[in-house]
Amino acid sequence: MTTIAVTYDYGSVNVAEIAMGLGHLGDLVFVGEDSPHTTPLIPLLQDLGEVVRLDRGFDEAADLLAVLAPDAIVSYSDAMLPVTARLAERLGLPYHSVRTASLLTDKSRQRQRLRETGVEDVRSAALTTPGDWAAAVAAVGLPAVLKPVHGQGSRDAHLVTDADAGRALFTALIGSAQPAGAPVFVLEEYLVGRPSEPFGDYVSVETVCTPSGRVPLAVSGKLPQLTPFRETGQVWPSPLPKEEIQQIEDLVDRALDALGVTTGITHTEVKLTADGPRIVEVNGRLGGRINEMCRRALGFDCVELSGRLALGLTAWTPPPPPRGFHFQYIPPAPVEEFTLEEVHGIDAVRALPGVVAYRPTVEPGEHWPTSVMTRPLDTVTGAGGSFEEVFATMERARRLLSYTFTFAGGTRTLTAAELEHLPVTVPGGEAR
Repeated sequence: MTTIAVTYDYGSVNVAEIAMGLGHLGDLVFVGEDSPHTTPLIPLLQDLGEVVRLDRGFDEAADLLAVLAPDAIVSYSDAMLPVTARLAERLGLPYHSVRTASLLTDKSRQRQRLRETGVEDVRSAALTTPGDWAAAVAAVGLPAVLKPVHGQGSRDAHLVTDADAGRALFTALIGSAQPAGAPVFVLEEYLVGRPSEPFGDYVSVETVCTPSGRVPLAVSGKLPQLTPFRETGQVWPSPLPKEEIQQIEDLVDRALDALGVTTGITHTEVKLTADGPRIVEVNGRLGGRINEMCRRALGFDCVELSGRLALGLTAWTPPPPPRGFHFQYIPPAPVEEFTLEEVHGIDAVRALPGVVAYRPTVEPGEHWPTSVMTRPLDTVTGAGGSFEEVFATMERARRLLSYTFTFAGGTRTLTAAELEHLPVTVPGGEAR
């Protein structure tokens, strides 16, 4: 019987999607460690397959996994990419090389590699302590983006426009942690997007990578971001002209070449600037929520495809483009600490023409801490014959959905549209 190892933590797909996409391909072995996301799910993972824990060290986990003799290994979590690469190397399985996995998860090294190979010339500087700040600003200039070297979902990513406020922000973000000498943040040139309304000024590209070549799967149009870099949804396919789509796909292909990517499905974010497309970052796994969009728009499962690639599929032909436009709208959670008390308007949104589903992410009674990550309260999915039609549907959902929160200062009820315009105060005291 075929066996597939899945290194698991918070990532771009959930346990149900993994079970649905991979379960019929073979037995599953989940590899993970204690984390706020994974630990509560251990009983469920044990129901779905074997579980190998990393808590006692890499070597013991690798030895246990070797006994189970998996035929393939996959991951959908940025945090797990480096250990997945090490396990694949130990077991002789196809995956990103250890070097490539490092380039895909270390934003500072990735920028350096793209510069060295002539793919991009975005200025950047690594930061370990506040003492590095002045030199980093001098090298990069302002405005600039400050973000963790390792991270996902826009965690602790901020736009810096003032050097002193930026230093205070960086100092607050690293807090009392004592870095062990490795960079913990990167400051990089802010890529100014061109006017792209009603879309955001960036797109994402999913690429299917096989030993026989790479094939673009989709270019998704994005909704405008909220401060500082929170995502609010996407539309598939992007309505950009074919010539520009080709330019974007060529840029992504050069970036994947530079990073040594030869297998799996990758997710690359690309900024649309007045001077052409520019790489924001390359991720070595399937993009978040893309699997749902793919199953609905194209009728196939990206998780299953990633499993087949890992098992040795060497050629893949994409299906015809989808008819119409498919969307995901993700109303944003407040940045400040909150408890969700109640959600209003769900039935009205579900009844909208073009809406396929409404799925909650945060349940009433849940308490969430302060964070500037992309954190959806829920997801509204649907389709329409034109992008104007789907934007009209999303606008109606923005007005119909409302949420009652308890904040430190009291209880408020806000529509999804109002949530998108709440002021944001970041660590260090800079408000936007």
